[in-house]
Amino acid sequence: MNTIVYMVRHAESPYDEGTERTRGLTTKGKGDVEKVTEILKEEGIDIIISSPYNRAILSIEGLAQNLGLDIETFEDLRERHFAGEIIENLMSVIREEFYDFDYSLPDGESNSDCQNRSISVIKNILKEHSGKKIAIGTHGLVMTLMINYFDSSYGLDFLNQLKKPDIYKLSFENLELKEVVRLWNEDF
Repeated sequence: MNTIVYMVRHAESPYDEGTERTRGLTTKGKGDVEKVTEILKEEGIDIIISSPYNRAILSIEGLAQNLGLDIETFEDLRERHFAGEIIENLMSVIREEFYDFDYSLPDGESNSDCQNRSISVIKNILKEHSGKKIAIGTHGLVMTLMINYFDSSYGLDFLNQLKKPDIYKLSFENLELKEVVRLWNEDF
């Protein structure tokens, strides 16, 4: 029996150091949330789950309201914690260390740590909700790491081409990823 997971990368969010958990969405991001809802509202989604970060929740909130579903948050779906201090060029650091999954900056988390904690949640979701359709509000790097766990061809190039928001439909048979299809269409 196939289980479908819709990974929804959060919409555009204003970057403000120190507000990782609470920052909202830009005006463009808020408009794109309506597109996310339009794309997914007829998919037959049974369950909506999210990272606890506000921008991820806000990106699927319209869908939840449209479907009359609650959003269940999981702390271990949060974005990767990069370091205990401000990083000047975060994307440069991500690119440099992406394939060294055990590397982390001081007081930070490695890709391996982030992948392990998020995959633990995904595996439980797949087992508990087998045969269901599940939407997950997520972040670019953690989404890439989750898909990468099941298919190593999803790496840095995949991360670099992601949009805010973005939507990927993942089809699983038990714990085996069978298909990945991009649903996001900026012209929708």
